[in-house]
Amino acid sequence: QGATMPPKVPQGKEGKNAAAAKAQKAGKEGGGKAKKKKWSKGKQKEKLNAAVFFDKNLYEKLKKDVPNYKLITPSVISERMKCNTSMARRALKDLELKGMIKPIMKHSAQVIYTRALAGAE
Repeated sequence: QGATMPPKVPQGKEGKNAAAAKAQKAGKEGGGKAKKKKWSKGKQKEKLNAAVFFDKNLYEKLKKDVPNYKLITPSVISERMKCNTSMARRALKDLELKGMIKPIMKHSAQVIYTRALAGAE
């Protein structure tokens, strides 16, 4: 009635090695002392010491350099001029009113400008 299977016979050396490896694996997973996962500290962006007000030098540099950029956004200005983005937005509005740059796309979150001569190129 109860047919039982004969015990497994390992095939030479390979069978023994496979059985030993299997037993070792089972030992590792089975609630033994496993190494605790170390959490990474995460990547931290270095803090930029950005300007909060335009002084004369910074504003002159902005008026001189920015109209030559192909792509002008508040984030690009903030990065290159080391000023904060809200200042960059105000400066770009000012440059647009003076006709030094022209808007390509206006959106509530991001405004993209280009140099005023772009049409002539």
